[in-house]
Amino acid sequence: DVQLQASGGGLVQAGGSLRLSCAASGFIFDDYAIGWFRQAPGKEREGVSCISSNGNTTYYSDSVKGRFTISRDNAKNTVYLRMKNLKSEDTAVYFCAGSRGITYWGKGTQVTVSS
Repeated sequence: DVQLQASGGGLVQAGGSLRLSCAASGFIFDDYAIGWFRQAPGKEREGVSCISSNGNTTYYSDSVKGRFTISRDNAKNTVYLRMKNLKSEDTAVYFCAGSRGITYWGKGTQVTVSS
């Protein structure tokens, strides 16, 4: 079975940091780009960051550029999202997804930033 499990969320004060992990199984991880998305209450899901299959290309939304860093360890089938200088508007459920023509979605992890 295909699985993507996000973890590492929690409650943090504004200005703090968290590192999210996305552990994948059930597909050839090295062949897939991986993205992080988030959805806040009452808002649409938005793309946050993504990384190419070999890790050479990354993308960040304007809202997180300079604060978030995406990376991957293909030996561990895991993608990370390092988040620093967190703001209250970063509060959301964060999801990871693997894409190569088709997209696999994982379960999310809650990030709450208190001001």
